[in-house]
Amino acid sequence: MKCSPISSKQLITKPLGLFLVPVKPGGNSPLDDYSSDFRGIRLNAQHRHSWGLAFGLCLITLAVNLQAPLYTTYAQASGYGAGATAVAFSCYVLGVLPVLLAFGGLADRVGRRPLILLALGLSMLATVITSIWPNLVALGLARLMMGVGTGLASATSTAYMTELMAGSDTRSAANRITASTSLGFGLGAALTSLFLFAHQSVVPGSFLLQLLLASIALIVVSRLPDPAARTPRAPMLRLPLFPSGSLPYGFSMLLAWATSGLVIAILPSVLARHDLQQWSGLSTFTVISCGLLFQPWVRRMQPARATGFGLLVLPLSYVLLAWGASTGSLIAVLLGALGASSACYGFLYLGGLSAITAMAGLEKARVSAGFFLFAYVGFSIPVVVTGLLADRFGADVALVLFGVALSLGALVTGWVIVRTEAYVTRMSHG
Repeated sequence: MKCSPISSKQLITKPLGLFLVPVKPGGNSPLDDYSSDFRGIRLNAQHRHSWGLAFGLCLITLAVNLQAPLYTTYAQASGYGAGATAVAFSCYVLGVLPVLLAFGGLADRVGRRPLILLALGLSMLATVITSIWPNLVALGLARLMMGVGTGLASATSTAYMTELMAGSDTRSAANRITASTSLGFGLGAALTSLFLFAHQSVVPGSFLLQLLLASIALIVVSRLPDPAARTPRAPMLRLPLFPSGSLPYGFSMLLAWATSGLVIAILPSVLARHDLQQWSGLSTFTVISCGLLFQPWVRRMQPARATGFGLLVLPLSYVLLAWGASTGSLIAVLLGALGASSACYGFLYLGGLSAITAMAGLEKARVSAGFFLFAYVGFSIPVVVTGLLADRFGADVALVLFGVALSLGALVTGWVIVRTEAYVTRMSHG
């Protein structure tokens, strides 16, 4: 191979940092190569950092329903029934709501990373508490801690992921958060069920696994950059806002999360009558995480249409689920949970969120807070009431009464949405 020499007159020098780099006339500057390399390194770092945050969020949410298959065991050990179990379950909401409403600006003051680290620490502490004291009182305290942790993570995760994926489509950040948290919320219960199949224990191996993985997540998150500027005087209080036309969508989320809360908190005791309690973790996974599969379809639908369809699917799925739980048909329970999941975390969740976001204008954060306020009210009060009814009149009667209320609520809410959309359509056509 013969190389042609380049004379000194053919060399041009261009600065690269503190150095002068020789460049052949008409050739590409090494700056271009370095720039391309730097962009590649930056993109690789962004990719690693965003997945590191997603891993942390998944472990925070994985702890939330880790104990779900053991709720009935805790209640029996404590001498309580379904009502007390529902109260302990709802302590989660007592942790989430104050953080979301009263400390919404905390991340702007102290940074994003410290809140994620604190949430991971709380998730581990909650798991340790239920490992040492496997009873309803400890469960209530653990649920309160997990609520605080989830509230802290929710208050900062979207902004943090967007900053770590700077330059990417903002939808990519939102999709990554949705995927990691949806998987985590259901996976914890499913893992506990799997360990219980192998060995019955009030401290299954899934607890140790969560502690191990969360420890790794602590290390991963602690190494993430935290690029956001601190704002020491950022407002902490972010009150919810309900623009005109948003209430039906908020109420649809109340119905949706009331159903998912019932599956998590009340269904295990019903399944226990048929010796199917160990499967309650799988039903929890199905009713939460499988909704993720329907979200690409929902994104192609008009928000009102998606919400209306979800309000149709939800009560029908609940009927199948409740019938399966009462008769001991596991297939019916899982199919009903899958249908409910498509509504709770697919049609009603994305459809409603898209609708209220379009109404929000510049107040998207406050309007979203109002939307999730409805959701968390549904996740607590109807579940507690149903649990108390189960203690008083029996689980079957309680399930029927919940189904009647759910069907009436879905019917009225759907009618309001259809009527409102018809009015808007007439007005838009003059």
